[in-house]
Amino acid sequence: MKTLRLGSTGLEVTPIGLGLAAIGRPGYITVGRHEDLGDDRSVDALRWRADALLDTAYSAGVRYVDAARSYGRAEEFLASWLERRRVPPGALTVGSKWGYTYVANWQVGVEVNEVKDHSLATLSRQLGESRALLGPWLQLYQIHSATLESGVLTEVAVLSELVHQRELGLAIGVTVSGPRQVEVIRAALAVRVDGVNPFQVVQATWNVLEPSAGPALDEAHSAGLGVIVKEALANGRLARGDSEHAALLERIASRPDGAAPTADAIAIAAALAQPWADVVLSGAVTKSQLVSNLAALELQIAADQLAELTTAAIPAERYWDERSRLAWS
Repeated sequence: MKTLRLGSTGLEVTPIGLGLAAIGRPGYITVGRHEDLGDDRSVDALRWRADALLDTAYSAGVRYVDAARSYGRAEEFLASWLERRRVPPGALTVGSKWGYTYVANWQVGVEVNEVKDHSLATLSRQLGESRALLGPWLQLYQIHSATLESGVLTEVAVLSELVHQRELGLAIGVTVSGPRQVEVIRAALAVRVDGVNPFQVVQATWNVLEPSAGPALDEAHSAGLGVIVKEALANGRLARGDSEHAALLERIASRPDGAAPTADAIAIAAALAQPWADVVLSGAVTKSQLVSNLAALELQIAADQLAELTTAAIPAERYWDERSRLAWS
C-alpha cells in the first residue's frame, strides 16, 4: 500500500487506516455488533480480536492506527501489540485522542458510557495516560469531538498547551462530530495562539449519507492540514447487506463485467475519491470485514457513479439524530 505525508506533520500514513473505536470496549453503536462479536465480550476476547486485526492490517500495509482514551482498553491493546510484535517507533503512525473518559466499567447497556470534558486538567491527565501506554509510538494527539458548545476552541490555557506540545514534536489534531461539523472545522482553522494555529490534522465524519463536511475539509486540506475521515460506513448502516443504503451503493457501483463490489468497499472508495481525503478509517471488528474494507483500494469510482452515490445523502440534522438513537450494544 502506498504511503503519503499527513498534511504538514511529516507523518507517514496510508490511504486506509485502522480505527479502534469498536474493538477496545465491549459496547459500541455499530449496527450488527452482536452478529460480529457474539456473546463473549471479555477483555481477553477483545484483546485477541484487536491483535488479529492489527496483524492483518499491518501485513496488508496499513500504517495508520487511530485510538482514544475513551475507547476502553484500545490504547492498552495497541501498546501490547506494538511491544510484542516489536514494531519500531515510526514504522507505524499512531494517533490518539483526549477529551472523553470511558466510564462503563466494561459493561454493556449502562446509561452512560463516556463523559466529555475538554478542560486543561483532562488534557494533562489523559496525555500522561496515553504516553504511559504508547510511549514513543504516540505521534498524533487530537481533541476528541470538539464542539462550539464545549468552548475548547476558545480556551486559551488548553490551546497554549497544545501549541507547547506541538513545539515538543507531537502532532496536534482536532476531531469533530455532529450537524455543526462545518462550523467547528472553520472555527478550528481560525484559531491562533501567539499567531500559531495548534492544529495540523482534522478528523471528521464524511460518508455518502452525511457529506456536509466536504467543503470545510477541502478548506482544511488547502490550508495544509491532514484530513482523516471517520465513520465512512455510517456506523455500519452502509455495510449491512439488508440495508437499503447498502443496496443502493451496490446497485450504483455494479459493473457490466458482473463483478460485485461489496457495499462497504464502495462506501470507503467514495471517501477515498475525495481529493482532500488523506486517510479513511476502517472500523472493522473482524478480519473479514477489514479485508473487505481494504478492497476499496482496488475500486475505481467513476465521476458519474460518485455523483449518483451522493444522491443517498440525507439532511445533516436527520443523520445525526438517527445516529444519536443507535443503541450501544
